[in-house]
Amino acid sequence: MGNICGKSSKEDNFQGAGRTLDAAPAPTTKASIPTHVANAAGSSPKPKPKVTGPGRTVGGPGGSDGTNDPRAAAAAAAEARANKPVSGDLAKRLEEQKKQTRTQTLQQVANENRAQREADAATETRNYN
Repeated sequence: MGNICGKSSKEDNFQGAGRTLDAAPAPTTKASIPTHVANAAGSSPKPKPKVTGPGRTVGGPGGSDGTNDPRAAAAAAAEARANKPVSGDLAKRLEEQKKQTRTQTLQQVANENRAQREADAATETRNYN
């Protein structure tokens, strides 16, 4: 929406004479290049560098040892991250959780639920409801 009390811009889209739908557009005039730009750009063009040596294949298969294979590189990086030594308390706790079996995990959750129920019962007794 426009501003009712605003000033009208001098750059109106509909300035000048109009034309009918079937009329051709007005011919455009070519702008001249300023002399300082023409001198800087066209006075002494640099020669193209000469390419020597064998070309390189882009996206081709890697060597026989698989050094250029992105899948092998990603696998090696993931393996290096997985074998990195554990540092920090949170990382050690996470490693312990990863090593737990399903039975141990279920028993831990059951113990936490039992402790929560006992705490709720103690709160209920203390409040004497």
